[in-house]
Amino acid sequence: MDKLHNKWVSTAASIWIQCTSGFLYTFSIYSSLLKSSQGYDQSTLDTVSVFKDIGGNFGVLSGLLYSAATANHRCRTGPWVVHLAGAVQCFVGFFLLWASVVGLIPRPSVPAMCLFMLVAAHAATFFNTSNVVTGVRNFSNYSGTIVGIIKGFIGLSGAILVQVYRTIFNNDPTSYLLMLALLPSVNALLFMWFVRIHNTIEGDEKKHLDSFSLIALVIAAYLMLVIILENVITFRLSIRVVTFVLLVLLLVSPFCVAIRAHQRDSNGISHNLFIEGDQPVDDPNQADAEKMHVRQDSAGYRCVPGSTDQEVDGNEERPFPAEENLNLLQAIRTIDFWILFLAMACGMGSGLATVNNISQIGGSLGYTSFETSTLVSLWSIWNFLGRFGAGYVSDYFLHTRGWARPLFMVITLATMSIGHVVIASGFPGALFAGSILVGVCYGSQWSLMPTITSEIFGVVHMGTIFNTITIANPVGSYIFSVRVIGYLYDEESSAEGNTCTGTHCFMLSFIIMASVAFLGFLVAIALFFRTKQIYQLLVLRRLNHSFR
Repeated sequence: MDKLHNKWVSTAASIWIQCTSGFLYTFSIYSSLLKSSQGYDQSTLDTVSVFKDIGGNFGVLSGLLYSAATANHRCRTGPWVVHLAGAVQCFVGFFLLWASVVGLIPRPSVPAMCLFMLVAAHAATFFNTSNVVTGVRNFSNYSGTIVGIIKGFIGLSGAILVQVYRTIFNNDPTSYLLMLALLPSVNALLFMWFVRIHNTIEGDEKKHLDSFSLIALVIAAYLMLVIILENVITFRLSIRVVTFVLLVLLLVSPFCVAIRAHQRDSNGISHNLFIEGDQPVDDPNQADAEKMHVRQDSAGYRCVPGSTDQEVDGNEERPFPAEENLNLLQAIRTIDFWILFLAMACGMGSGLATVNNISQIGGSLGYTSFETSTLVSLWSIWNFLGRFGAGYVSDYFLHTRGWARPLFMVITLATMSIGHVVIASGFPGALFAGSILVGVCYGSQWSLMPTITSEIFGVVHMGTIFNTITIANPVGSYIFSVRVIGYLYDEESSAEGNTCTGTHCFMLSFIIMASVAFLGFLVAIALFFRTKQIYQLLVLRRLNHSFR
């Protein structure tokens, strides 16, 4: 069993849990079922959807639980406690939704249905927090890459669940709703025992992380190919089964990488880590590697370069600033926290508003239903590329050029502003091109923000802090979707009935969102200059000491 408890198996297990945690992105599959079975109008259904967004973005409780469960490494609690809480909520929430649809329980009131949806969606924050924060703690020197991988797979999970829905349940939304109660919960219960914190540096971490990255790219390319073919031709059941089996085989491959990585690391080089009160780990190549002293304090494990005889006490200069590990209350009293929050409201909020209205935008511009459905399907791919690419690329330039990570937030928010302008132009093909730019840049924020949070405020309370900043996503989305896009669309369509046709329907809305994204760009510039010295003195010094 020891071979199954290492950071590589932990990463593969997190990937599998993430692959079934993207149920928030599949609401459109069963939304019509909720509407017809409960007798809702569109406004009521939208209200239920709002509670889905609230539950899926309010992850403060999951962050608090993670901090409590991992505070003492000698206790038997750990990340699995957070996964367990998520599995329970996922099952309860979706089971009650399914029971309401099939009449197993009396028809619930609208507030009750909103509560069921809130609980089901809230489960995703527990899966996400446990996997992301554990990944950062296991690969602190490549936090951008691991966050990109973990966040990338949850971006792909919507497309993966759609393949399960079409292959196994033959487009039956009632059965799919029951599946959402069972599959993510059972999957988390099976793999949560392997998701653990490992305070070690094992062999060539970048090489093995690159293998996980390659697998993610292959799966994304495969799903994109399947999505395009499904919109061009009709798959027979036999072909659909074959494509699904190939997808499952691709999803198994991270465990093959994990086993190979552990075998090579067991026979190769590993860094020597010392934990106060414990015996040093034998390192056959310790002459070639600088000894690392791991200090356990209230902030967790801290690596201190130096000899094994060196003692670190409260009177000596700490190798890293104490501000690196702040709790939530301390973080929200800093300017950097609110700069990040505002930048995410501008970036995430306008991006989510775009995808929420992309079908209606396509209709107003004369796109066919085939073209708009393809746009919606491909959004998950662009979202993945942003999540994965921003983490990987920012890590690369941080290690090779010393570029501070907020610089990439600056670049992606500027590009997102351009994407909104492209959509506003209404030129032929503009919606396709603009949705790619906005989708990639929107996904980028999901990997950049948690990683920057861990580097500015520390990993100890990272889950609580970055989940609090994530609240900016639904706040921004509500403002842009309801108060900007919805209001201006109704104004433009008032003279034409209930619908609006032409570039004028959304032009002003996207010019406003382009301006807001540009504001986020300016705010991110301020964050870049405020944290530039932190990255030079803190993050880069940690990397240099770890690999000297």
